Amino acid sequence: MSDGDAGTRRGREGILWELLQWLGSVAFVFILFVLLRIFVFGVYYVPTGSMTDTIQVGDQLIGEKISYRFTSPKVGEIVTFDDPDGSGETLIKRIIATSGQTIDIHDGKLYIDGVEQEESYTKSRPTYALTEHAANLSGGIKYPYRVPEGCVWLMGDNRTNSLDSRYFGAVSTTRISSHALFIYLPFKDARTL
Repeated sequence: MSDGDAGTRRGREGILWELLQWLGSVAFVFILFVLLRIFVFGVYYVPTGSMTDTIQVGDQLIGEKISYRFTSPKVGEIVTFDDPDGSGETLIKRIIATSGQTIDIHDGKLYIDGVEQEESYTKSRPTYALTEHAANLSGGIKYPYRVPEGCVWLMGDNRTNSLDSRYFGAVSTTRISSHALFIYLPFKDARTL
């Protein structure tokens, strides 16, 4: 075998080795992305106006799935969760109260532990107890209502257009799938939540 043939062979082996390394890197990045998507971050599309003006219909957002394994959800945080009515949909709402707190709704105002809530994100929309829809209520919620242990009370920011805890009651924290972090689409509306 001549020196030229040996050089060509080593050249081909070098190219093959580089190609295998590149494919290995691509596979690693793909697997890492899939694992992050499954266990760390969720991508969510907002199909309804229940959170306007904070989140618009058609917005897409990123939520992180790790923090609630180590800390409890807090009032004011926006979360995604599995629909308690079992539709299989993922819903997005704001945490209004946590375990042990008492909710009361009357005269279009929301009270937590007897204190009227000033919620700038609702744009002064009145809050109703949904008593006019009592036939559709799954839990027959009576106010004042104490949030059970291990649960949160969730409401949409667009109070007059949101089926939320007023409809389905308190939600177990085990149903929360992520803490919403930021809107990424459309780009013009991209921001943290």
